[in-house]
Order: sequence, then structure tokens, then C-alpha cells
Amino acid sequence: MINTKIDIEKLPRHISIIMDGNGRWAKERKILRSLGHRAGVESLRNIVEAATNIGIEFLSLFAFSTENWSRPEQEVSALMMLIKEFIKKEAKRLHKNNIKILTIGDIDRFPEDVKKEINEVKELTENNTKLKLIIALNYGGRDEMIRAIKSIIKDNKNENDINEELINSYLDTRYIPDPDLLIRTSGEYRISNFMLWQAAYTEFWFTDTYWPDFTANDLEKAIVDFQKRDRRYGTV
Repeated sequence: MINTKIDIEKLPRHISIIMDGNGRWAKERKILRSLGHRAGVESLRNIVEAATNIGIEFLSLFAFSTENWSRPEQEVSALMMLIKEFIKKEAKRLHKNNIKILTIGDIDRFPEDVKKEINEVKELTENNTKLKLIIALNYGGRDEMIRAIKSIIKDNKNENDINEELINSYLDTRYIPDPDLLIRTSGEYRISNFMLWQAAYTEFWFTDTYWPDFTANDLEKAIVDFQKRDRRYGTV
């Protein structure tokens, strides 16, 4: 049941989430970090379902950053396995629920079997029209800008052609509206290289709750708080 305080007529079109705190959640329970990431996958499933039920059009999740490669090899391998496992297990259910899977970031560095699963689920769901689930994989805002600039130069664009519209057209998110609301879990107050360009006028909502403990109720609280804000976009 949707929180009655949510105004369905004023929903954020695009919600982004930095899913943080899996490792600390595991540490507090004296279990392996990989088990914290696995618990985080359960929260991911629940939040995707909740966002779909509420009527959110775009949901983007920061799953694996360009900086995550510096983590211990064992943890990176566990994350790769979880990404593959989640996509393989959830593909049919997501498709059945009319959810479209998109990715941002450069997945070329991923193992071939993981890339295969990613591309197959994207192809399977490409015509779906309900929630658009954007998974950020090997993504970093700075890396995205570097790749965009290189492509602009490669296409021999004149300096007079450079404007916001052109840059937007070269970003990974070129078919996705900027996030209206960005949520970060675990008590950290930074965006950690996530959607640096796109978040220019995004509203931020922070919570001390670790990602594995983040629930549909927390998502609804964030939306209710968002709907109380006055978004002026630099005007009076």
C-alpha cells in the first residue's frame, strides 16, 4: 500500500540511489562483506518493486563505480558474480513486470559472461514501457565526461557547436531525464562521482540507514520530503 502522504500527481520522474553501506552492515554483524552485498541485492529487489508500484518512471542505481576496481580482488569478483546472478535470476520477472533495463558506464572491462547477461536482459526488455531501471556499471561521472569529450573531438565538432544540448547528447544518459531526487544511504554526505553533470538541480536526500536495511517505507519518506521542497532552478 502506497503512503497516503505521497501526492501521485507530483512524483519525481527520475529517482537515483547511491546504494551505500553494505560493507559496514556486514562488519557490524561480523560477517563477510560479500554477504553484505548479497543482502543489498535483496533491498534492490524490494526497492525496484516499490518504485514500480508507486509509479516512478526512471530509477537509476549506482551499482559499480569506476573506483570500485581498487577494492580487494576477492570482493570485486564477488560483486561481478552478484551482478551476473541478479540479472540472470531477475530477467524474466522484470520483463513480466514490463520493466526496461538500461545501463550507463563502460562495461567493456567486465568479464565476457557478465557482459553477455547484461546485453541479453537489455535486449529482452528493450520494448518494455513501465519503469526504466538504469544500472550504473563501471560508471563514474568524470569518466563519462572524458568519454563524451573524446567523442565530441572525434566527431570534429566546432567550438561554436558546444552547448549543453550537444554535451547531453554525448553522455551515457542522453535518453534519460536528469534525476529529480538523489538518495544516498549509510550516513555519507557526498555524491561520489555519480551523475556530476546531471545532478546540477537534483534534490538530495540522505539517510543513516545502511542499504541492506533500506525499505519501501524509506523510499516513500524520501518522496514525501521531496514533494515539500520548492524547486526554483536558480530563479526567484
